[in-house]
Amino acid sequence: MALGKNRVRLQQAHTLRDIAGRFGGKVMGDPGTRVHRVATLENAPAGAIAFLANERYLPQLKSTRAAAVIVSEAASGATTLPRIVCDNPYAYFARVSVLLNPPTPARTGVHRTAVVDRSAALAAGVSVGPHAVIGPRVKVGAGSVIGAGCVVGEDAAIGAGTRLFPNVTVYHACVIGDRVTVHSGAVIGADGFGIALEGERWLKVPQIGRVIIGNDVEIGANTTIDRGAIDDTVIEDGVKLDNQIQVAHNVHIGAHTAIAACTGIAGSARIGRFCRIGGHSGIAGHITLADRVEISAHTIITRSLDQPGTYTGAYPFEPNAKWRRTAVSIRHLTELIERVRALEKKQSGPERSEP
Repeated sequence: MALGKNRVRLQQAHTLRDIAGRFGGKVMGDPGTRVHRVATLENAPAGAIAFLANERYLPQLKSTRAAAVIVSEAASGATTLPRIVCDNPYAYFARVSVLLNPPTPARTGVHRTAVVDRSAALAAGVSVGPHAVIGPRVKVGAGSVIGAGCVVGEDAAIGAGTRLFPNVTVYHACVIGDRVTVHSGAVIGADGFGIALEGERWLKVPQIGRVIIGNDVEIGANTTIDRGAIDDTVIEDGVKLDNQIQVAHNVHIGAHTAIAACTGIAGSARIGRFCRIGGHSGIAGHITLADRVEISAHTIITRSLDQPGTYTGAYPFEPNAKWRRTAVSIRHLTELIERVRALEKKQSGPERSEP
């Protein structure tokens, strides 16, 4: 059944009492309030639950039409609506959204147009979609979904509860863990950019490593993760990669790191655990980032960072005419520094005596 122009699926309603029983938190107001969908404060219709995680949206909290809201303790007195009070409203909202928007279960079995090698081992409850190709000696864990048009190369292994959306390519011998989500167009295990110059021509260096992906990883659409040149490229548990990210050969990404779209990571870089890397950033090859490093968007990192913290290299935008003047000043910065040093040296010299 569709609701409105967006064809929203009719969902099962849950009471605030039921939700708090699942996820914790304190209910204020009517615990029997029923909600069946999530929404923003601004656009919430009747029957929706919204959240407040930033004080700047307090005016929207006062005017929202949501049936209930998720708020912090500090904001619990800012509304009379039925509410769930918790420590982290955004994370709580994520859990509620999963509850109210469960994934559509895939039909188990192998589609008649799929090609599955006889030596492949598919566990119980696996779904293989139309025109997918499963190569020799591939192993697929229980309940995993291989979407339409996917290709899984020989000797690859895919864990339980993993989902490859349509047109994902997993090259030979790569390993993907449990409960991994790989979105359409992603390529796992293509050759890294290994070439050696001999005279006037390039020689290809065989890329004989693998890609090893841990559990609970998510990989965005059209993201590419290259196989190792000799050792493996490794993505540890809980890593979240956005769309259109390039991970080069022999990169190692620590557990629970999140990387936003269009970031490029050069070969043999090592990124720590719980790092956050903003969109369109660049990480040079053969450098190391410590645990809990945060990189602002559009920042290029060219040396290792051995301390946690936030690092920013993007130049702020400004009106074009002012930017041009600033750019000219930057071009002459070395000259200006030398002039300042000369003036400082002149001022700090011995004072000349009066005649």
